[in-house]
Amino acid sequence: MAEISASLVRELRELTGLGVMECKKALAEAGSDLKKAEELLRIKSGAKASKAAGRIAAEGVIGTSLSADGRLGALLELNCETDFVARNADFLAFAADLAALVVARNPADPAALSALEGVEPRRQALVQKIGENISIRRFERLAAQGRLAQYVHGGRIGVLVDYEGAEQAGKDVAMHLSFAKPAYLTRAEVPADLVARERNILAARARDSGKPAEIVAKMVEGGLNKYLGEVTLLGQPFIKDDKQTVEKMLAARKSKVHGFRFLVVGAGIEKKSADFAAEVMAAAGTAR
Repeated sequence: MAEISASLVRELRELTGLGVMECKKALAEAGSDLKKAEELLRIKSGAKASKAAGRIAAEGVIGTSLSADGRLGALLELNCETDFVARNADFLAFAADLAALVVARNPADPAALSALEGVEPRRQALVQKIGENISIRRFERLAAQGRLAQYVHGGRIGVLVDYEGAEQAGKDVAMHLSFAKPAYLTRAEVPADLVARERNILAARARDSGKPAEIVAKMVEGGLNKYLGEVTLLGQPFIKDDKQTVEKMLAARKSKVHGFRFLVVGAGIEKKSADFAAEVMAAAGTAR
């Protein structure tokens, strides 16, 4: 088996949820091509599609702000080193004030936000006071076509929903988003290359079943419909009543969602694991 780096194995494990040796073999077969290895594992092992929101999280908080008329909002991720600091009152106030600046000043990116008067000196003063590194990682700003609903779960997940219709419908969708974290609003928004990739994976998996061609075709279409339902807000089972989709819930309440934004603290950030290299070596039969 070709030499495969521990970091590449770890990344494939996070994408697929499968074991060390399965990931190493797939990477070797794919010539260390991460995307090809993921596809191989999804075909052979039925691994689920990767979800960025499921990655290991760093510490921090989501600061939120809404304009006075409730039609402009912002979410901001402020990171720190420990969950203890993430509950600090000064840290929380800084996150909220930064989100308010995003609403009011519309900076292009975190660097532009940091360059605004008073932001960097305040961050440095907070670092000195608390004794941990503090960083402005990212933010989302949403101008509503209708009006905004906002939801924050545990300080670590922040959601904004642009909706029209029943106020409770907007609130319910915001709560649903914090749980389900869809990548897109509608099926039409899912990129064609992602749909094609999913179809190819489903087709390869179905062919391996040995079933007749007409059954294989039905399996592929059924799997594709399931996938599109999972990754789109309107296609997902509604969290408060899984017998209906979000789309049907909204229609029943004569409401509509124009768009949404959400942030999850630390999504995509890896914490260092001192034992991972040992785990890989042990699985490969080489003790440290």
